[in-house]
Amino acid sequence: MGLTAPEMTALIGGMRVLGTNHSGTKHGVLTDREGVLSNDFFVNITDMKYSWKPASDKLYHIIDRKSGATKWTATRVDLVFGSNSVLRSYSEVYAQDDNKEKFVKDFVTAWTKVMNADRYDLRK
Repeated sequence: MGLTAPEMTALIGGMRVLGTNHSGTKHGVLTDREGVLSNDFFVNITDMKYSWKPASDKLYHIIDRKSGATKWTATRVDLVFGSNSVLRSYSEVYAQDDNKEKFVKDFVTAWTKVMNADRYDLRK
């Protein structure tokens, strides 16, 4: 696809909050406003009020540290955006209140890049 790490980060986070998962699962949809293109995925994946508890080899429960309640479920793909130092740094940029517009612009740019990737009429 030719995406950079920041582009892939924006694309995955955006697709998660939009709720466009395979088979309609809710894993990684880290928002209470599913379907709204927001930076909620990044806000919640970097928020220290949540802990991650393995539920299986590939699934995690995201648990509110105060209440002990499971807030969301997530996959290993989601976990990497909170644990890998490089991807977490991109996630932290998008999580900032003053970078909501940057996230949306970067998401649109990455989405357009993917949608145009196989267009023969755009190739030189």
